[in-house]
Amino acid sequence: MSIKPRHGEAPQKIDRQAFSQRFREKFVDPAFRVEEDAIQRLEEIAWQAYSEGRKAPLKQAAGVGFADPEYELAVEWIQAQQSIKAAGQARDQRGTQSRVLLVTGSSRNDGSCPGELSKSWRMAGMAEEELSKAGVETDLLDLSLLTSEYGRRIFPCKACVSTAMPLCHWPCSCYPNHSLDQIGDVMNDIYPRWIAADGIILITPVYWYQAPSPLKLMIDRLVCADGGNPDPTSTQGKDAERAKEIELNGWSFPKHLAGPRLWARSTWRRGWD
Repeated sequence: MSIKPRHGEAPQKIDRQAFSQRFREKFVDPAFRVEEDAIQRLEEIAWQAYSEGRKAPLKQAAGVGFADPEYELAVEWIQAQQSIKAAGQARDQRGTQSRVLLVTGSSRNDGSCPGELSKSWRMAGMAEEELSKAGVETDLLDLSLLTSEYGRRIFPCKACVSTAMPLCHWPCSCYPNHSLDQIGDVMNDIYPRWIAADGIILITPVYWYQAPSPLKLMIDRLVCADGGNPDPTSTQGKDAERAKEIELNGWSFPKHLAGPRLWARSTWRRGWD
């Protein structure tokens, strides 16, 4: 069986003119014109980062516990992994008190275009109240904030798992990608909240017979929790051929969310939220 990755789909890098046009979309407000010289200097730095593919400009050696301790990993990834470990330790030390993660999947809130809070938010409040009466600690994850908070986003899953499961790292190492301006992704904040929970309640409407975009994005990005590779040094980062070889030699598909958890779902099956 061949493990050579197939190539030929992705186009060449965009040229300097196209890059400039996209970069300057951030500065369309006329108020920025007084800093035109500074913007030009920033654009040149960003162009060099893009041209050289500087995905993770801040790195450090992986250290003890990794297959290749000398391999340099993104500092953001190391910090995310440490946050996940800390959340798991805190959950194990909580004793008998339970913690439930309430996830509202609606895109709607009153801080943006819709001008009104969602039914999902109201239902989450009801659930929070009842759980509190039962002595259960709650954590409310409102995914509608992706539509109304500055710089808050979840980027789409790049489907590394379809190439090979070991290429899908836990936590996700695809983002941030500074060379592509793929920054501000909040999944590294969300992963520890899933780990810390004993129960998960999803409260969501249905948009066009599907999960709302924010909820679907989060679920897709949780694929790394179900079989993902906790050691990016084993694949030397994103070496697809190496990852395929590891998988063919046998992969354990570790369950990073394994453990006793309560799952519940509340869904609006008709109409919008």
